Amino acid sequence: MRRDSKIYVAGHRGLVGSALIRRLWTGDYRNVVTRTHAELDLCNQREVSGFFEAERPEYVFVAAAKVGGILANDTYPAEFLFQNLMIETNVIQAAHRCGARKLLFLGSSCIYPKHSPQPMTEDCLLSGKLEPTNEAYAIAKIAGIKLCAAYNRQYGTNYLCVMPTNLFGPNDNYDLATSHVVPALLRKMHEAKEHGMPQVSVWGTGTPRRELLYSDDLADACVYLMERHDAAEIGEFINVGVGEDMTIRELAELIADVVGYEGGLEFDTTRPDGAPRKLLNVQQMKALGWKPSTSLREGLRRTYQDFLDLCGGVNGA
Repeated sequence: MRRDSKIYVAGHRGLVGSALIRRLWTGDYRNVVTRTHAELDLCNQREVSGFFEAERPEYVFVAAAKVGGILANDTYPAEFLFQNLMIETNVIQAAHRCGARKLLFLGSSCIYPKHSPQPMTEDCLLSGKLEPTNEAYAIAKIAGIKLCAAYNRQYGTNYLCVMPTNLFGPNDNYDLATSHVVPALLRKMHEAKEHGMPQVSVWGTGTPRRELLYSDDLADACVYLMERHDAAEIGEFINVGVGEDMTIRELAELIADVVGYEGGLEFDTTRPDGAPRKLLNVQQMKALGWKPSTSLREGLRRTYQDFLDLCGGVNGA
């Protein structure tokens, strides 16, 4: 990418999209195009086609998606499948029709089977059954991967697919009904500290293991790939993560320490655990010369500060 290349970031207000904007600006990319949902409905094919015809971006980052934690995925599977299919098909088709030089599609580690060998290599895809609680979202993301691969094979396009591990960072979703584990625990710990609560309830047994990547590190990896590598080099998709994980109990204890909460933890075993483990094999990304630079504690500290800035730190939101 040249510094004056026209770059479209779909989903620029979300966790990953906002991190991409920060990384592009840091890299002196100034011709970045964005649209809010009110300005452009990515589920509307006519609107998306009109936008691409008018703007004709050379490079496209597909960070837009309907996302959420276990509860949201399990409660609204139709929306998670339909909206994500619409977003990715509309954007990928329009990018091809308008001659975008390169596209990067963001997936999720939930594309892998529930009982994949650990750490999960890229060839584990479609080798077993998915985790039921986020099956709809996973199927949509798998469809996006295969759609990019089909365009690459049939039309010679250069569409990259990146599969990040569990993400967290500034501009995350802190709504307890729809959030992922890190923002949910940050908010719970903060509210418990503010109200002097003796315990915080944590979903599940605390034994599942999770790998966590700071959103700005993912953005750096995405720009790194767009600048230096092509789809033919990496295959259908490439894992991006840190290569290490921890139990939910260990994560909750670390977040309590970052927040300054000194109460106890109560694990609600009536709630689902999700996949027992989701550790990515990141050897391919390491071989390309990239690795994350933000420690988990530092990333959590920055994210907690973002939460405090967002809610004012008053009574937990």
